[in-house]
Amino acid sequence: MAGQSEQEMAAFFAQRGFGLRIGFGERPAVAVIDFVYAFTDPSMPLGANLDREIEATRRVLAAAREARVPIFYTVVYYEEQDLRDAGVWALKQKGVATLRAGTPAVELDARLERRDDEAIIVKKYASAFFGTDFISRLNARRIDTLLITGCTTSGCVRATAVDALQYGLRPVVVREAVGDRAEPAHRQSLFDLEQKYADVVGVEEVVAYLASRRPAAQVV
Repeated sequence: MAGQSEQEMAAFFAQRGFGLRIGFGERPAVAVIDFVYAFTDPSMPLGANLDREIEATRRVLAAAREARVPIFYTVVYYEEQDLRDAGVWALKQKGVATLRAGTPAVELDARLERRDDEAIIVKKYASAFFGTDFISRLNARRIDTLLITGCTTSGCVRATAVDALQYGLRPVVVREAVGDRAEPAHRQSLFDLEQKYADVVGVEEVVAYLASRRPAAQVV
């Protein structure tokens, strides 16, 4: 496999039956993963320039609001002074120390323009599902499709998409609305997700899908 182009790899996987389309379901929700200042401010240890990804996410959010589709944001922060609530993850990367509860670094990026009725899920690890009540909230609404934006593609986005699949949801990663601090990791993660765990779909198609979900009285 070494030295293969992305097109050659895609052809190889396709020959073996990978990369099939799961498709959209009937009851979507949007998950915006970790667009807090610790990740969206390039000057922060965990940060990167995610301006384009936030702008794409804003388009998804606008369409979801028009369709009355539920929106969930995840944030990650730690409350214990010695970071014990970060477990051994705190031993792996120093940037975890910037994710302290009550600091500006863990606030949602204001460009998202979160509304009061849009829920926030607090997590400690990569997946939005691990150690949270996220799946219970989705099940209560009979959600079958999770539209995923946020960061990072190779970390928390990937972990959330994999867990969504394992919980029986249809994970849809919005291609232009997810980002990473490392472009190779971003591209490889999108490729891997598309082959095995999720549909990776452009923002235009996602917005069109959300428009189809609008209540009949709202359809123009």
